[in-house]
Amino acid sequence: MPKVIEWARAGEDEIVWKYPNEEIAWGDNLIVHEYEAAVFFRDGKAYDVFRAGRHVLTTANLPLLTKVLSKIAGFDRVPFKCAIFFISLKQFQGKFGAQSQTRELAPIKFFGSFWFRVEEPNLFVNEVVGGQGAFTTEKLQGFLRGYFNERLIDTLSQYSLTDVYGKLDETSLMAKNALFDAFSRIGLELIDVKFEGIDTTPEWRDRLFYIKTGVAASEILRMETVQKSSESLSKSPGAAVGAGLAIIPPIFQQPTPASPQAMILCPKCNFQNPQSAKFCSNCGSPLQVGVSCPKCGTLNPAGAKFCINCGSPLQSTIKCPKCGSEVQAGAKFCPNCGEKL
Repeated sequence: MPKVIEWARAGEDEIVWKYPNEEIAWGDNLIVHEYEAAVFFRDGKAYDVFRAGRHVLTTANLPLLTKVLSKIAGFDRVPFKCAIFFISLKQFQGKFGAQSQTRELAPIKFFGSFWFRVEEPNLFVNEVVGGQGAFTTEKLQGFLRGYFNERLIDTLSQYSLTDVYGKLDETSLMAKNALFDAFSRIGLELIDVKFEGIDTTPEWRDRLFYIKTGVAASEILRMETVQKSSESLSKSPGAAVGAGLAIIPPIFQQPTPASPQAMILCPKCNFQNPQSAKFCSNCGSPLQVGVSCPKCGTLNPAGAKFCINCGSPLQSTIKCPKCGSEVQAGAKFCPNCGEKL
């Protein structure tokens, strides 16, 4: 008598279920419920897939498996061996969380949730269920958590700490876009990703604060050196008196420039650049390098009144007859009192 093959009591959180009897006969009735798929699996490979409905198993609706079984003598008269996996096609939630490093090797800890569903049951059974031996929902969830974490760690290592720290929504979208193809390769659709927490060490939190407030990297390192030196000195009271005289004053002093260097402000972003720079090192805008001497052609700093090469006056001025202010030659009105010149 033909038997009924069915996933009768599927739980809400169950993703996969293996039919316990692998002896299948022609004429058996396969019942697949809505939001399910049944995959026939034999010799490490997935073959025919059945969607929702009632199916009488024949050689007609099992063409792929029939082609393999046809090499076995008398396969159409006796039960044949085959595993049947029922796969739920509903949406499921998974958890992720691990430790990683960012592009600048900052330690980072993260956790959250991701939502997925099985899109291609045959590929999913080949790559995950059969390929990884994940025949139960518990083992499957464990595999997917590790699969997600491993690829997310690789993704976060390409970003800086300022790119991801405190930006849960932006990082969630970035992770979904980065991992979507990786899930498709195992027959899954990655529906959404939600970071619930991203953190780093106290040391890197301090560094991030100073970086966001515009403190230079060299100054951050100097402050950290001061802090570490102070902690070391505080641990050895006897050595603090002698060592403090030699170590503390040079560290606490602000670094003195080796020699003054003429600087010029970028007209677009006000970033200070060396006088010799032609483009801003911050935004790339062309810099106004100064005025040319009318006598020798030397470029002079902006605002200079005399040429640094030959000493010739760069701007001829006259005095306003009303207020006595110096006015550039050729001006029609005094910029100080408005007197017509």
